[in-house]
Amino acid sequence: MPNQIGVIAPYWLDDVQCWVFDDPRVGLVREPFVAGVTEMIDDLVREIPQARNGFRLLFSASPFPGYARKLTWLRQEMDGNWYRLENSEMEGWLCPALFHYFSVAPPELYVKAETKKN
Repeated sequence: MPNQIGVIAPYWLDDVQCWVFDDPRVGLVREPFVAGVTEMIDDLVREIPQARNGFRLLFSASPFPGYARKLTWLRQEMDGNWYRLENSEMEGWLCPALFHYFSVAPPELYVKAETKKN
């Protein structure tokens, strides 16, 4: 990841009932968050009005000022990686798209959701 903090703009896709994101820089279109990550995102954005229309998700392998949640790596499975949300029983699987941003699965991920600025 060229920058210390990555930024994507997830949005809710009714057709598949999950959060997705586009990142033309790395060739991803409607890349879905599945297997527990949808619920983690729901929790993360619960106080952002109209979040399903899109929001900014900041993420890093290192803590950054104002991060909201920490995810801890659990295990590798089917070319993806499972993470647990800190202070929670929530677990989610991040697919191989993770490797567009990191060369290896980070032991920790720090995230923050914020209102999308137009």
